[in-house]
Amino acid sequence: MRAGAMQDKVVVMTGATSGIGRIAAGQLAAQGARLVLVARDQVRADATLAQLRERGSKAHRAHIADLSRLADMKRVGAEIAASEPRIDVLINNAGNVFGKRELTGDGLERTFATNHVAYFLLTQALRERLIAAAPARIVMTASAAHKGRSLDFDDLQFAKGYRPQSAYGRSKLCNILFTRELARRLAGTGVTANCLHPGFVRTNLGQRGGGVFGGLVRLAMLFAGSPERGARTIVYLAGSPEVAQVSGGYFADCRPATPSAQAQDDSVAARLWNETERLAAIR
Repeated sequence: MRAGAMQDKVVVMTGATSGIGRIAAGQLAAQGARLVLVARDQVRADATLAQLRERGSKAHRAHIADLSRLADMKRVGAEIAASEPRIDVLINNAGNVFGKRELTGDGLERTFATNHVAYFLLTQALRERLIAAAPARIVMTASAAHKGRSLDFDDLQFAKGYRPQSAYGRSKLCNILFTRELARRLAGTGVTANCLHPGFVRTNLGQRGGGVFGGLVRLAMLFAGSPERGARTIVYLAGSPEVAQVSGGYFADCRPATPSAQAQDDSVAARLWNETERLAAIR
């Protein structure tokens, strides 16, 4: 996109303090957007804000929250909704995977909570602000790791057996299904929802973990592509006029892609929505 294409747009973004998110945030700021970040770490948030302000004089800001905690995401969603009368773009990009099964204080498996429920809660909290800014956009970072996965609604929290690759792949399937159902529910509001596969690129995903799994992730990242490649599709979906009227899509390398058959099942998408509402205790 051309310089200034996002001039004065308000962009709320998770996962912007490292990897593809940080690069995408910098590019959007350079195009004139004002970034509102949701970050887990204050030091990294401050460093990212300093970088963004070097791109221009916008009053970028950050809100600190643990994305795996329901209370944190409800709080930060309410804070942003109260402080931003309009939001032009919401980018749900943060994600992680854990080498062993961990439960949050809410009783949710941490990968599922971080990668899916956080997307759901923040989107719901900011829905009216996005509609007020219409035409507006919602962008979700999913992954081709969803392929070959299916949801077990009797065991969404992996109580019957945990494998990090399966947990991550299923959470990314949730992202695509959520995007699909969200696009259906937003039809006619002027707000679009699309998701993307960023490619196998260098990120901090899973690298903070110890043990064999953490070591394997760090080894794999030596062969990953550049994060700039992954950021490109985020920026494209956030502002390109080519996709202004597209909603419910799945993209890779700035082009439409075809997700798995399970990811296109509208009945599964609707059931996931209802189950997430129940788990998150919202209506």
